[in-house]
Amino acid sequence: MKTRPVVRLIKVVLAFTLASASFVFADGPSAGKDGAKDSTTATVEQTNNLDAMRVAGEQRFRTNCGRCHAAPQKFPPRMMKTVLRHMRVRATITDEDMKLVLFYMTQ
Repeated sequence: MKTRPVVRLIKVVLAFTLASASFVFADGPSAGKDGAKDSTTATVEQTNNLDAMRVAGEQRFRTNCGRCHAAPQKFPPRMMKTVLRHMRVRATITDEDMKLVLFYMTQ
């Protein structure tokens, strides 16, 4: 049975969101002095991490992709991942660069 395109897109977006969340929180959650997690601090850190990832992704795009390509268009994450995989080989982009550029291109 074939899956509908909308359902597949939702699955891809969900998988990307979960993968991004695990990438952002690779260092673990922040804890206060008593070991309890402060939700305000965690939200600010998450926002800062996302902003830092977006900025790093934009810098990597300009460095690796901007030499040949104009400003990015917004494409679905699945399509961008496919494009990046092909360009990764041609432009010798590292895995970390690919993840950051993908994050930047899909935000």
